[in-house]
Amino acid sequence: MSDNNSNALRDAFFALHHGLPRQGPGSDATTRRLLALAGPLPERPRVLDLGCGPGRSALLLAAEAGAEVTAVDLHRPFLDELREAADARGLGDLIRTLDADMGELPFPDGSFDLVWAESSAYALGFDTALRSWRRLLVPGGTLVLTECEWTVDEPSEEARAFWDTHYTLRTRRANTAAAVEGGYHVLGVLPQPESDWDAYYGPLSERADAADPGVPGMAEILTSTRAELAMRRDHGGEYGYTGYVLRPADARWRTRPETADDIRSVRDVNAAAFETPAEADLVDALRRDPGAWLPGLSFVAEAPDGSVAGYALITRCHVDGVPAAALAPVAVAPRYQRQGVGEAVTRAVLDAARLRGERLVLVLGHPEYYPRFGFAPASEYGIRPSFDVPDEAMRALVLDGSGPVPSGTIQYAAAFGV
Repeated sequence: MSDNNSNALRDAFFALHHGLPRQGPGSDATTRRLLALAGPLPERPRVLDLGCGPGRSALLLAAEAGAEVTAVDLHRPFLDELREAADARGLGDLIRTLDADMGELPFPDGSFDLVWAESSAYALGFDTALRSWRRLLVPGGTLVLTECEWTVDEPSEEARAFWDTHYTLRTRRANTAAAVEGGYHVLGVLPQPESDWDAYYGPLSERADAADPGVPGMAEILTSTRAELAMRRDHGGEYGYTGYVLRPADARWRTRPETADDIRSVRDVNAAAFETPAEADLVDALRRDPGAWLPGLSFVAEAPDGSVAGYALITRCHVDGVPAAALAPVAVAPRYQRQGVGEAVTRAVLDAARLRGERLVLVLGHPEYYPRFGFAPASEYGIRPSFDVPDEAMRALVLDGSGPVPSGTIQYAAAFGV
């Protein structure tokens, strides 16, 4: 392809897309939901919005989170559009624009509390984005990005042929595994609704219908755009965008599934962490119950000397007969308490449960501790225990972010004695 033809195609593409409200599937509602999954932020968070386009997310993050946003894009007219919108809304002091390649960013390590990338990580690839952007986060910082992925196990030949020429799609489980293997914990996932696609494709379709195919490069751009629209119309149930909210794992604590060599140490940690040996006895009893024990969901956190510093266990329970999972106990050796061990091992076992395909995790615990992992009162889902506990102590977490979960009464394994 000649440089002239390449430039014509680029100019035609941006002419078609200029002035559209969005440059990818999304909505203000989805941005707000992803922001909520990111959890508490500093009073004036430093946010990097990568591939910002005309800046809908940047404007919302500045207005509603009070964020100082650095918005990055390679297309200067998008940045100019954002600059104008920010000034018009009185947000000019909160938004800085930068014409830069998001694969070669000029920022030092630890520059941002939140790195944000809606509908843009594909330009680098999911795995490369995870590797490249992790260094930019402060300790405890969060990465939010959305990724197009297969929503069925066996896509049609037509859908696969289309996407294989554009971008290699994976399943949600494969992307979750890539995030965990890349050193992140998954704080939440959010499948984007079909209305997010409509918000992008509706205006784009109208623009395509009104475009002049005689403009250099426009006929080819219109052909590819209409093929994309047709693919969504005919095969949209096979793929979709999902938001991922990720946090780098705490490097101080190595987490892993327990081995047979850990069993004694696990008992010692549970016995030391609680006032009585009841929790240690509970773990032993659950380990003997094949109906309750879930292989690979008994996790330890190692101290620097390799000893077991913390422990977290997920076992099988049911909600009105439907399989669910129970988080209990979580224990930290006294000498390592209040140093992030409990959070590290809990996030690790929740990641393992996601990868196993568990959808619903329940916990009875401190109401000020478990919300940091995304747990909400179980009563909000119509879930209740068979015994009296404060409503704020019985909590539920939906791991895959999709669809309704079972409601009713929790049935714990016999070892719990309830």
